[in-house]
Amino acid sequence: MNLETQWATLLWMLASGGIMGIAFDSYRVVSGQLRFPRWSVHALDLLYWLAAALFVFRTLYHSNQGELRFYVFLGLFLGIWIYFLFLSVLTERFVLMLMRIANKIYHFIVRTIEIFIIAPLQWLVKMIRVLLGFVWIVLLFLGRITLLPIWKLLVWVLTPIWTRLRIPQGVDKIRRWAAVWRERVLRLLRWFYKE
Repeated sequence: MNLETQWATLLWMLASGGIMGIAFDSYRVVSGQLRFPRWSVHALDLLYWLAAALFVFRTLYHSNQGELRFYVFLGLFLGIWIYFLFLSVLTERFVLMLMRIANKIYHFIVRTIEIFIIAPLQWLVKMIRVLLGFVWIVLLFLGRITLLPIWKLLVWVLTPIWTRLRIPQGVDKIRRWAAVWRERVLRLLRWFYKE
């Protein structure tokens, strides 16, 4: 391996160390702000280290076909150390600022949905309830006014016919059926009109 490839690999490892530091700080700030459950923090740590290892070895393979030398570890260490020395605080502040902006955007979207979709739907449901209640009251009123006099007139007209109608003895089922339906109609009319 020539000297140029070694220096390129060292620079790639410095950059990889810095990127690992940025990813770690970002993950640490996000997990601290979102307060993940304790069991998930361990799983997320494992995922971070797996992703970091894959990233570093992919970069190493790209820079020098995956040859592992001392200067690779030196470059990673120096990259992480320089990052934590100079850029860690800036990254934390930047991630916190991004989270605040994302939080404000989320609250704005939720409030917009509440104002333009949920509130009109709630208002519409209330108006439909009021309208149905009004229609029900009108129907009850009309039922009491119109059905009872019509029923009384119909009973008055049909009573002589009903009493003179002679039904043979073998047709008791028809009489019982007529009595049941007459009782049901009377109950319905009593419900509409309470004297």
